[in-house]
Amino acid sequence: MNLSLARFLSVVLHPLLMPTLLFGVLFFRAPSVIHNLQFVNAEAAVRLGPFQISFAAGLLFLLFMWTFLVPALLIYWLHRLGFVQTLTLQTRRDRHLPYLITAVIYTALTVFFAKRMPQLPEIALVLGAIAATIALVAGINLSYQISAHAAGIGGVTGALAGLMLTRNELALFTPLVGCVVLTGALISARLSLNAHTPGQTTSGLLLGLAVSLGTVGFFE
Repeated sequence: MNLSLARFLSVVLHPLLMPTLLFGVLFFRAPSVIHNLQFVNAEAAVRLGPFQISFAAGLLFLLFMWTFLVPALLIYWLHRLGFVQTLTLQTRRDRHLPYLITAVIYTALTVFFAKRMPQLPEIALVLGAIAATIALVAGINLSYQISAHAAGIGGVTGALAGLMLTRNELALFTPLVGCVVLTGALISARLSLNAHTPGQTTSGLLLGLAVSLGTVGFFE
């Protein structure tokens, strides 16, 4: 694969962007998967500055802020303080603290949605699966440099597949196929950049798939 394309895919399919991708698909492609979302979306709106947007769009922005912007800014801060050598977290040692902090943020976000938005239980369920995946990646990373990119895209693929099967939601079929294609492209990109070995990408992909499929299958 062309190295410029490989770098582009690694950025746009960054693990921290996977929750936004997943919830974006669920909110706007198959909102019926989220209990009560259509009702709440019809009744509520969010004012963002001078603009008024739908509840789903405001919720997606909130999730983007806490699952991407906040962890990304904290990683940048760790880099400026010298705790992380590279912003791309190239070494296993660089990944320890950022992974731990991200897992804590995602866990806190899961608890928040479970307590404050019990009418939308699927959001906490999906966030919990993502938080568990990050925690497992962080633990494994102490001794083995598993691919977080592969785990992230694997989690999205597994969640889409699990929800499509348990909810019989055919609207998720096309996004699922697209996600499978992106999974192959992303893994090829990571291998082309020599960021991981085939074993590291395979183990990351299997971990993401297993946790998301297992969580959706068990709690649904």
